[in-house]
Amino acid sequence: MHVLVVDDDRSIRRSLEKFLRDLGYEVSTAEDGEQGLAAIQAGDKDLVLLDLGLPRLDGLEVLDRLQGTEPRPPVVVITARDDMKSTVTAIQRGAWDYLVKPLDIERLKMTVRRALESRELARRLDSLVETLARDFQVDDIVGRTPAMREVFMTIGRVSTANTTVLLTGESGTGKELVARAIHYASSGRDGPFVAVNCTAFPRDLLESELFGHVRGAFTGAVADKLGRFGLAGAGTLFLDEIGELPVDLQAKLLRVVQERTFERVGDTRPQQLRARIVTATHRDLAQMVKDGTFREDLYYRLRVVELRLPPLRERREDIPALVDHLLAKITRDLHKRIRYVARDAMELLVSYSWPGNVRELENALTRAVVLTKGEVLELAALPIAEDDEPEAPTEDVETDVVEPGVPGSLSAQELSRQYPPLREIERRHVAAVLAATGWNKRRTCAVLGITRPTLDRKIRDFRLERPSLGAPMPVGELR
Repeated sequence: MHVLVVDDDRSIRRSLEKFLRDLGYEVSTAEDGEQGLAAIQAGDKDLVLLDLGLPRLDGLEVLDRLQGTEPRPPVVVITARDDMKSTVTAIQRGAWDYLVKPLDIERLKMTVRRALESRELARRLDSLVETLARDFQVDDIVGRTPAMREVFMTIGRVSTANTTVLLTGESGTGKELVARAIHYASSGRDGPFVAVNCTAFPRDLLESELFGHVRGAFTGAVADKLGRFGLAGAGTLFLDEIGELPVDLQAKLLRVVQERTFERVGDTRPQQLRARIVTATHRDLAQMVKDGTFREDLYYRLRVVELRLPPLRERREDIPALVDHLLAKITRDLHKRIRYVARDAMELLVSYSWPGNVRELENALTRAVVLTKGEVLELAALPIAEDDEPEAPTEDVETDVVEPGVPGSLSAQELSRQYPPLREIERRHVAAVLAATGWNKRRTCAVLGITRPTLDRKIRDFRLERPSLGAPMPVGELR
């Protein structure tokens, strides 16, 4: 840690320099305000001890010129001016603390330690915000289809306006990820992102979780509690599964959205709402309004901007890029190295319907990475069972009945000599399509109108063999 001492008294500079070096800090000094300001603006100081009565540039003027400077180290004023006006003015201009000469060594030691701790905490918070912003920026929501491009454009539009946003789509489509992207693309990115799943709390606790409560509001309320609306501050409050919100709480939420104020349980004092509200649901709220289970006025308040996230089966072209993106994240977290995805594994990933959408895909890849020993993710590692997409039930085969004397009636034995069994016809057809597509299973499934697990089962049942398997392809090349 680097401490700068700005004081026109040479003996004080030397004493403080020795004291701070003995504590293990790197120290530099300046003898007037202009030197001190230049040293601070150089940007490599973690703490400044600043006298007020400086030549060339007064300490208060130094503080004034530092207004808006980023990053700005904490400044502790050390001065002989023991008056209220100087103290108030220094604090108003951004001083971290105000110490009066002659300095109390123990208090100075404690102040320096706390100021440097606050500096380190601020750095960690900045780093955290930067990391979260990077993890949830629009570039990390993978997709090239028109539907996903529309999602990206909508995120850009709503990020500049503090308006309510309703995210709709099936479970696992990434609604919370989009909500975070909206938050970290907005001017309130430094504020908290507070997520609440409306199904995660019992009805009698949900109101307190959302709005908070005061001591004695109900049995067990032994202290005041700040709810999620208060915790969100000037950031973003994300209400997931908003369709599950009880009707009476829908009325309270409507008032919050309309008036931008809320009240804690047991309290009558209004609290100001500063956060943006983003909600999400996998249910059809419009139908719920018709059924009388969701308030129409709240519905229209929440869907000032409505953004539908498409299911994965509607954007299969994005799956190879998603696999590439998710594998990079999963292998980093699990400290594994997967360099390739086998061609047949990728074909299955693309052809599968993914009822759980991106969440299911990520879970499947995570399991596959855990089970993979080498650098190639093989088909056998994927947790997609053959019966995940069952075939239509096989019809019962009736015994052939020959009616004597009926014209054109042939026995089963006579028919079998003229016509091959249906199973053999199917085997030949499947083999022919596989050969025609060069054993490209995705294309074969498209031609035959069957799913990938069904095709794999037929290949085994018919004992079909591929002429040559070919080498696995890198993830990035599977497009």
